[in-house]
Amino acid sequence: MGRDGKFTIKDIAEMAGVSKTTVSFFLNGKTDKMSPDTRSKIREIIQKTNYRPNIAARTLNQKKTNLIGVIIGDITNTFSNKIVKGIEDTARKRGYQILIGNSAYDTEMESSYVNRMITLGADGFIIQPTPGFHETSQIIKSENKPFVYFDSKVYEDDAYWVKTDNYTATYRAIDTLIKKGYGNFLMVGADPSRLSTRIERSSGFTDCMENNGLGYRSLEIRDGAIDKEEVEKFVRNNMDTDRPTLVYVPNCWALPEVYRALQPLKDKIPEKLGIIGFDNVEWAEFSSPKITTIVQPAYEEGQKAAEILIDQIEETNEEKIHQTLKCSVNWSESTL
Repeated sequence: MGRDGKFTIKDIAEMAGVSKTTVSFFLNGKTDKMSPDTRSKIREIIQKTNYRPNIAARTLNQKKTNLIGVIIGDITNTFSNKIVKGIEDTARKRGYQILIGNSAYDTEMESSYVNRMITLGADGFIIQPTPGFHETSQIIKSENKPFVYFDSKVYEDDAYWVKTDNYTATYRAIDTLIKKGYGNFLMVGADPSRLSTRIERSSGFTDCMENNGLGYRSLEIRDGAIDKEEVEKFVRNNMDTDRPTLVYVPNCWALPEVYRALQPLKDKIPEKLGIIGFDNVEWAEFSSPKITTIVQPAYEEGQKAAEILIDQIEETNEEKIHQTLKCSVNWSESTL
């Protein structure tokens, strides 16, 4: 036994009457050339001793662990859940498992997860980047691990990323609503400068306003927190009696909260007051009235990110790959 009193791989090998290499092959699933009796004997001893291999020690001797580190900015929303599902389904089909961390868009937390996952032997990473993603990328590069960013565009020449056409999707949706009759425009969202996703969504809105010769007013809200009274007051005070008003919410997490803040104005939707935001598909379908949303192909985004990463791990990528997927719009009752 080891100094801590736990069984070692050497103990298991001696008890089974085989070499340490044979036990190592068994633990790593390389049993195709192993006799049924040997497999059965090793399995029985492992179960009897409750042996658990030292993952960190094993990874020192392995070229691959078939583990992928996945770090999500906010694991609580439906978009993230679908991303993870897409990653997991693709990874499983290609013989990989995933480790998941929730960074809460905090760079220190993001780096901490990366370091821990490296210790566990992650072969590569799929990351929804924080504003300080460059610090994290340096850690991964120093370990020669491949990685793919998703959701946000990464401004690094050697980066792989998968994202959606946030700018174009926003521009087209707002342009359509202008043609439907909205003439007064409000944007309620968090600081747009922190993430490239926010920059694209806010730019799509503001460029559409400018190109149509229209003005707009905006209210900046705090990340993860909304003052419902402030939102309701802002919208009420800036509604136009002559033209229908549209409220655009670029942040996925903020849409349900903004909608709840505007409940006192519910009777004005959609003729006098329209609402449009991003994702929240299931919630938007059950709200009353149902909310129009720009929808990202989250599951496909996860699939594509996993495919690109695994191709890197297995060295089948011939060139850097950047993927931009198209969003769709679920037109519903909250807009004309």
